[in-house]
Amino acid sequence: MPRHRGGGTDSADSSVARVFVRVAFVLSGGASLGAIQVGMLRALFERRIVPDLIIGTSIGALNGVYIASRPATPETVDALADIWLRLHRFQIFPPDPITGLLGLIGLTDHFLPSIGLRRILRRHQNINRLEDATIPLHVIATDARSGMERRLFKGPAQPAVMASAAMPGVFPAVEIDGEQLIDGGVASNTPTSDAIELGARTVFVLPTGHACDLPHPPRSALAMAIHANTLLLSRRALVDINRLAGRARLIVLPPPCPQSVHPADFRHTRKLIDSGYAQAATVLDNPDVDHSTPPSWLQRLAPHDHRQARILS
Repeated sequence: MPRHRGGGTDSADSSVARVFVRVAFVLSGGASLGAIQVGMLRALFERRIVPDLIIGTSIGALNGVYIASRPATPETVDALADIWLRLHRFQIFPPDPITGLLGLIGLTDHFLPSIGLRRILRRHQNINRLEDATIPLHVIATDARSGMERRLFKGPAQPAVMASAAMPGVFPAVEIDGEQLIDGGVASNTPTSDAIELGARTVFVLPTGHACDLPHPPRSALAMAIHANTLLLSRRALVDINRLAGRARLIVLPPPCPQSVHPADFRHTRKLIDSGYAQAATVLDNPDVDHSTPPSWLQRLAPHDHRQARILS
């Protein structure tokens, strides 16, 4: 996927790679499934695994901007968990008939306002500019016109994170440097290649996976659209991680599987956090895991059907 670097120069990228990047955390998008990353982060920080670089896309950018500006401790993750536990669906996806109508008749590029996300960032964001982060932070967005990846690492933090999370058609695009930017997942939902390009020798990948054990398909249009998008992006993450094996030490933390929470459902946050923690701890505490080849649990990112498996058994 072609990339367009934003907010800096090639020399700035090289400086980050030379000086800081030994360990990188890559946080993918996944809407409400981003709570899984909170559990993964706690498992990492408990074991004193601290990143020199954080790269996030969409909800991974929101989690990333929080931890990048605070001490890399379990207490920081616990505070992030408290924020997640107070979230609800209409806070993130507030229904607005007027905005929806304007989007339907083609007068706006979105169906929902992004005011909920903006309020969350305003309340909890600890930095004004990306370069102020304690841990170097890059967030991924997509140029809506060309489809090129835009990696943002300098400039105002709030619009950069809002752009990274601007789900196409759902939230409005965000203008930065004269470009209309949308959700980074369109270009690179799991930006592992960016971490490697920036010089990371060990990359911890924190994927959110997808809902692979739903009792029934999502019933609302919004939930169906978001669920379908996570299915597509999980499949692409699988291809990318397999392609990049051998270029760096990739440690892919497994998302929960089977997983029965769809990505527009914010009612099961504690379950997702606990599952993310348990899965990550199992991998991190197993000295026999071979990280030189793609792990067997990577297939969790591929489409599969637990219901059909149960029927066949």
